[in-house]
Amino acid sequence: MVSGTSEGTGRPALEEKILAEQLRPSSEERKYIHGVAERLLAAIAESGKAEGMVVGSIARDTWVKGDRDLDVFMLFSPDLPREVLEAEGLALARSVARKFTDTFCEKYAEHPYINATIESIDVDLVPCYNVASAASIQSAVDRTPFHTRYITEKINGLVDDVLLAKQFAKAGGIYGSDQMTEGFSGYLCELLVLHYGGFTPLLRAASAWGPHLKIDIEHHAAKEFDEPLIVIDPVDPRRNVAAAVSLDRMAEFVELARGYLDTPSEAFFVQPPLRGISRDELAAILSRRGTALCAVTFATPPFIEEIVVPQLKRSCGAICDLLGRNGFVVHHAHYRMDTGRCMLLFELLTDDLPPIRRHEGPPVWNRTNAEKFLEKYQGALLPGPFIENGRYVMEVPREFGHAADLLSSPALLNVGVGRHIRISLGKDWCVFEGADCWQEEFAAFIAGFFSRCSPLVRIRRGRQGQ
Repeated sequence: MVSGTSEGTGRPALEEKILAEQLRPSSEERKYIHGVAERLLAAIAESGKAEGMVVGSIARDTWVKGDRDLDVFMLFSPDLPREVLEAEGLALARSVARKFTDTFCEKYAEHPYINATIESIDVDLVPCYNVASAASIQSAVDRTPFHTRYITEKINGLVDDVLLAKQFAKAGGIYGSDQMTEGFSGYLCELLVLHYGGFTPLLRAASAWGPHLKIDIEHHAAKEFDEPLIVIDPVDPRRNVAAAVSLDRMAEFVELARGYLDTPSEAFFVQPPLRGISRDELAAILSRRGTALCAVTFATPPFIEEIVVPQLKRSCGAICDLLGRNGFVVHHAHYRMDTGRCMLLFELLTDDLPPIRRHEGPPVWNRTNAEKFLEKYQGALLPGPFIENGRYVMEVPREFGHAADLLSSPALLNVGVGRHIRISLGKDWCVFEGADCWQEEFAAFIAGFFSRCSPLVRIRRGRQGQ
């Protein structure tokens, strides 16, 4: 289906309306943000220690109206040792931030940087090496200035298409390469628009995507990748820009592209409001579903999301396996990292099991092990050992008849949870059951846990008023 076009642009009137009303920054907003950027660059230049450079979407003019994220890089000589760069870079970032605000803090990625709030703008002051080419980078952030130069040079005439692509991904809940989202970064959206030649051509191509799609704009890939979506970095032939995109986020982009091309609607560009859930609503859901719910909470480890979230994912899987080995069938599980605490949430088909369980022994013809099994269990009070399908079987007492007891036991620390998660659990963890799993800071997470649906289904239900 094709909607009407706007005179002079050839773009659908719907998209032109969205661009004008929602996405294009006003001239006042541009002037304001660029003014702050220029003053920061001047402060860096005055230090005589580094060269300042604005990077990211603001430098490339591809930011969506209302976004207030300003990335300013401080480029140091590549001859500096790494530890000197970190020390001098952090000191310069602090000094620059202090000239504008008292609201700033130290954060860590590959090396430390300063995050500050300056005149209502979220500013990152990041030290990096001023290398001659992306092939000479000494840290991951050294690559970013080359991204900015590449897009700035190539993106002419496609800025509006980038704005549409970014907002489309944001509204679909698949924007961001962070560990929780596993979606599309801003740079990836820019490259996809550039490769396909616009927003609509991108959607038409995406509607036919399949796993392990490879895009190499510069035709210079220097290694093989196995991720669901492969987009070779134009400035670094050994990097996949889409490495963070999970198979599910890729599939959701495909679904959204098909849905929009079939029935264009402003709903595809509107981010849904974040809705929570009350304790009573959670109790009603559990009553209706007839399932059991258990939550494990603990203090958030003092590390960035890129470190903690993969360990949360691994820990959630390991605890699911622990529950399964003990007879508790996990229907659905997920995890969330909040500022102060983390939550692992498990929906079980049942959280109570009989006090006995079946225990299979060796085949009778495995004489040595069979005789050891007989000797161990022949005096037991429970039925067995008996022979079934040629092997000994015994009924034994179940160690944990209630799921919460298992989750509260030291067994939780003896499975493959992430290192920082284990340290945090070792200090303290809490187990909750049923509606008691509800906590205000996790209300939106729990609501989403029980209202899972694909982005297109959500949009269509919204149209129908469901």
